[in-house]
Amino acid sequence: MVIDPVARSTDGESVRIAKDVLCAGAGAKICLPDGPEEFARILARRGHRRPVVIGDDRALLRVVGLLHKERELAGVPLSMVPVGAPAAVAMSRALGIPTDTVAAARAVLDGGERPMDLLSDDSDGIVLGGLRIPCGSEAARPGHRIEVVAAPSVAPTDPRDALEGRDGLTGGLDGHRPWWKPAARTARTALALLAAPAAGLGGRRARVPQQRLRIEADGVLLADLDRPVRGVSVVPGGRHRADGPWSGAGDGGQLAEVVVHWPGGGRPVRARARAVTVSGADFHYRADAVVGGPVRTRTWTLQPEAWRLQLPRG
Repeated sequence: MVIDPVARSTDGESVRIAKDVLCAGAGAKICLPDGPEEFARILARRGHRRPVVIGDDRALLRVVGLLHKERELAGVPLSMVPVGAPAAVAMSRALGIPTDTVAAARAVLDGGERPMDLLSDDSDGIVLGGLRIPCGSEAARPGHRIEVVAAPSVAPTDPRDALEGRDGLTGGLDGHRPWWKPAARTARTALALLAAPAAGLGGRRARVPQQRLRIEADGVLLADLDRPVRGVSVVPGGRHRADGPWSGAGDGGQLAEVVVHWPGGGRPVRARARAVTVSGADFHYRADAVVGGPVRTRTWTLQPEAWRLQLPRG
């Protein structure tokens, strides 16, 4: 049982309830990491124990990212008890994990494993819930509370370090700023991301900037540089709402879903594909709860049933 420091500091009562339910139903070893190195060390020394994460979306992303980096993700079923503000556990809720502490703890004890898809990119980064590409420099504008990471890191760095490199910036798990302290900023960041519309843009009503991107889904051209786009979103496992025609290869199943949004409210182009490549002028992308980039090209590939998550039965 790995208890994230942010969860301990922001909602100690929920952490206590989760511990009580889990310890009453099974033998558990409680781990309280104080920093990223200890977090990774605890996970590496788990032996045959099943990891149970108590924390927010970032804690789950951290565990999945570490296991993915060690190429052990497919063989380690994960369980989670979400603890945090609603915005900070939105991805966990979308994955099917109960956000009620007691219900989530009971699912850890009595639930069943479910295979889950993810997206991996060409820099070994991962996406569990969804990918969004904002337009222009929207991700780096003053007033937008975001945190930028260099893929494939799964831990965000301080916003003041933003845009210091071509493909991201320093920090993350090995950075100088501890990842377990800015709990309030984490909640505000997640809330800002979730307030964005489906295109992955900011929630403001101001004029939306446009960006010229070349977007390919399994080799099928969805958008080219001669026509600006308003935004792009990609999700593994088919969680987009199908309110428009599909375009591209595939007929469903183990495919990612891609939506390209046009300026002016035109009907979006939709496709199902195993691989999506985006290229163009420097762009940022939102992968789950963090923002990566700037990059000029990136390819995301669906990894079907790449990891397992304990969820309620039925």
